[in-house]
Amino acid sequence: MVTGRHKRRGAGRTVLAFLTAFGALAGAALVGAAPADAAQEAVASPHKRVAPGVTYEQFDIPAAGGVAHAHVLSVDLDHPHVRVDLLYPGAVASRAAVSRMADGQGAVAGVNGDFFNISETQHPGVEATGASVGPAIAGGQTLKAAVPDGQRFGPALPPGTTTEDVFGVGTDGRARLDRLALDGSVGTSEARLPLGGLNQYALPVGSVGAFTSEWGSVSRVRATCGTDTDRAAPCSTDTYEVTVRDGRVVSAADTPGSGRISEGTTVLVGREAGAQQLRKLSTGDAVEVEHRLVAAGNGVPYRLALGGYPVLTGGRPLPGLDDTTSAVRTAVGIADGGRRMLLLALDGAPAYRSGLTIAEVAAAMRRLGSEDAFSLDGGGSSTLVARKPGTKSVSVRNHPSGGAERAVPNGIGVFSGP
Repeated sequence: MVTGRHKRRGAGRTVLAFLTAFGALAGAALVGAAPADAAQEAVASPHKRVAPGVTYEQFDIPAAGGVAHAHVLSVDLDHPHVRVDLLYPGAVASRAAVSRMADGQGAVAGVNGDFFNISETQHPGVEATGASVGPAIAGGQTLKAAVPDGQRFGPALPPGTTTEDVFGVGTDGRARLDRLALDGSVGTSEARLPLGGLNQYALPVGSVGAFTSEWGSVSRVRATCGTDTDRAAPCSTDTYEVTVRDGRVVSAADTPGSGRISEGTTVLVGREAGAQQLRKLSTGDAVEVEHRLVAAGNGVPYRLALGGYPVLTGGRPLPGLDDTTSAVRTAVGIADGGRRMLLLALDGAPAYRSGLTIAEVAAAMRRLGSEDAFSLDGGGSSTLVARKPGTKSVSVRNHPSGGAERAVPNGIGVFSGP
């Protein structure tokens, strides 16, 4: 039986095996120089220590669309000085560059995270929230739940996956893939209503959603636009909003508002049938709002969780993965039974911008030693940062395809310390 320690000793040989396998598939040795403005390093660089238990490397990957260039962090989750958590700007409906979030939270490395509400071209006059698609947990605290599948931004989901799919690291220090579903209710003197959303940029048709201080100050109007199957459908004309403070209704409005939500306050937004239920409430009425995220897995609480979609489970690529569309990608892999995390971001420099297909991402993560892998936001969002020796701030190691870092809602941060 191979122990976890033996597996980690073998991790340094993973890239050599990976490169050999891909070279054989390509029928030639790996080729391709780094971009002219990149650091002059070998095509397959040696592992470089970022912090105890955290290493960085980069290498080329021959692919159907041309040579891609990968930047990879290997993180030993068993190391006593290693910790991972969600990078985010302090509010769900907010965005910041990965480097800024990493430095602000003291991370030594990290990558960008979930897909997000990036624009509202189909709903003129409606503010894009910048909020992420899937569930999010930071420091063990729930930030938000998942939007309906039809409301997501990003490429089509692989068959059998949903916006509730997450990558997470539990309080046991083990990484895993899971699903997190919202379980919540709104209790009044007359009824107990199911809660349809928590700090989400899109609510299910006919539902009531809750917004807390974690949301931020961005307008909540977007939550009532589109439908469960059509993100571009018009905004609902039947809406209502109720503000609950210390368990009592304090105000109401016909349309969702904006502005900071104070601690101890919950804003309930209803659309269609949900709006009709909220109209039954009056100022001073008692209201009890409860919510939690329920895991489909083994029940270990999560310290970190964020959305995306799985591409590899149990060492096998998911069926139906796209094998035609190449792009710059970000992904996270799980190796050594959840004891090691691999963070991959492709380079967006012109020489490598063709990138990989999702099927090729799954193959790449498997050859790097991942048993499970999860796709995160790509394209102009793909960013990998890490500290260089002797520095106290991170550097962007890949070239974002937009020419500069894109502001994103969250990411995976790697921290080092006693």
